[in-house]
Amino acid sequence: MEGGTDGIRGGDLVLDIGEGFGALVIYTKPELHGLEIEVSLKGVESPRTHTVIQERHLGDRVLFAGVFAELSAGDYRIWTDDPRLPAVVSIVSGKVAEIDWR
Repeated sequence: MEGGTDGIRGGDLVLDIGEGFGALVIYTKPELHGLEIEVSLKGVESPRTHTVIQERHLGDRVLFAGVFAELSAGDYRIWTDDPRLPAVVSIVSGKVAEIDWR
């Protein structure tokens, strides 16, 4: 899922990336549908930015993912209680970072 839009129920999602900003997509199992996920700059507990895991349609595929459409470049902590899941991600200016929690 790079740049542009992806078709989701209720409309399109636009990733607002460019100079100083990137995006994050976290792919999950369907069981996490509706779960809220939070991120914050690494080493800073607040403020946190949140999104909800939603069912997303890409062509004939159905995925479950949370999308952070605009994050300032930097290292982020993904807040999770499950130590098996990746919990740190680097957001690069103009790029889409992808984390797979499936």
